[in-house]
Amino acid sequence: MTSSERLEAALARIDDPKGEGARTCLTVYREQAKAAAQAADARAKSGISLGPLDGAIVTLKDLFDVKGEVTRAGSKVLADEGKPATADAPIVQRLRAAGAVIVAKTNMSEFAFTGIGVNPHYGTPGNAADVSRVPGGSSSGAGVAVGREFCEIAIGTDTGGSVRIPAALNGITGFKCSRQRVPTAGAFPLSGSLDSVGPLARTVADCANADAVMAGEMPWLLDPAPLAGLRIGVAQGAPVDNLDDTVGKRFPAALDRLEKAGARLTHESLPLVDDMMKLLSRTSILVAEAYQIHRDRLARRAADIDPIITGRTEKGRDISSADYIDTVQARATMIRAMDARLVDLDVLVMPTIPIVAPRIDEVATDPKVFMGRNAMLLRNTTIVNFFDCCAISLPLPREGGLPVGLMLIARNGHDRRLLRIAAAVERLLAS
Repeated sequence: MTSSERLEAALARIDDPKGEGARTCLTVYREQAKAAAQAADARAKSGISLGPLDGAIVTLKDLFDVKGEVTRAGSKVLADEGKPATADAPIVQRLRAAGAVIVAKTNMSEFAFTGIGVNPHYGTPGNAADVSRVPGGSSSGAGVAVGREFCEIAIGTDTGGSVRIPAALNGITGFKCSRQRVPTAGAFPLSGSLDSVGPLARTVADCANADAVMAGEMPWLLDPAPLAGLRIGVAQGAPVDNLDDTVGKRFPAALDRLEKAGARLTHESLPLVDDMMKLLSRTSILVAEAYQIHRDRLARRAADIDPIITGRTEKGRDISSADYIDTVQARATMIRAMDARLVDLDVLVMPTIPIVAPRIDEVATDPKVFMGRNAMLLRNTTIVNFFDCCAISLPLPREGGLPVGLMLIARNGHDRRLLRIAAAVERLLAS
């Protein structure tokens, strides 16, 4: 199919009044996308290609700047008060230059500050596997857009798991790069220390192609790494505690397949993860930085912000500058220690999330239930951001049930090696 034909099919699904298009895609660039697709088709007919993303149907999370538009970040307050962006975000510029067909901006948790994906202002898109369940956040619309084929690649951000959580819950792939590789300029911030940009797609190859474009790198051939002899560390302790029945069955089944394929699996205790949890229970870097960003806004418009977001952000008021600096310095030491800990492993593996997607009605009324489920969704993914690693979530075989993900983690800067390993694991799980 041509890019124009694929775009028309995507638009038809977005426009279906019985579907999730209206809650998933907050802005649809109908005419601009059609012009971009036609240009891609004309290049293809002439034997010209701008690269592997030329003609690909792409969506953007609602926090990326698009020239001439107010960047809402899932918030009515920003929609009311924001000024139109004077330029596209750098990653948007790079995607356009690579021939991507940008079809829509997708819904998200307000200010990107929950892993659940609920948005009381613009509606909550139902999970691609079961509309009664949450989509995962904060890149909620991105996960649903790929899962429901509103696009081929969705671009999200990941501060504590916001690409990998919706990927896992919607049965697709999500990649969190080494933070410094892809510019976050032009993306509304949550935490400058932790924010990263990443793609969600149906395949590792699509994620790798989008990542290379956004990082300003040349396209490269994704050659799957040999699984035989691969050194895979299986995380022990907190990352595998309290798995629900679905994850508790599929995760060990995936490990068994990896071992039968010749990978060398070792059980890895991770006391540094316990140290991280103790540190963050006292002082959260994310909360401190989010409060700095939003304190004036909270003082003026708290009543117009999701109360869950308000409650989480206002906790930053009680964090002293000394405690924040102490935590930042402790984190830097722990990052170096974890990097040394992972030297003898090709990847570390754990479930992306320990539970399947909660029901929307389950988290809608009781804030304690909401926060409990939110903590479970973020528990494993947060480890990667704190220790400044790169990671990818791959969908495990569903066997007719709800989606869950397998997370592969590698050292900072080892992104391409991780993607090659992920491509091999993807092929194994599909066989």
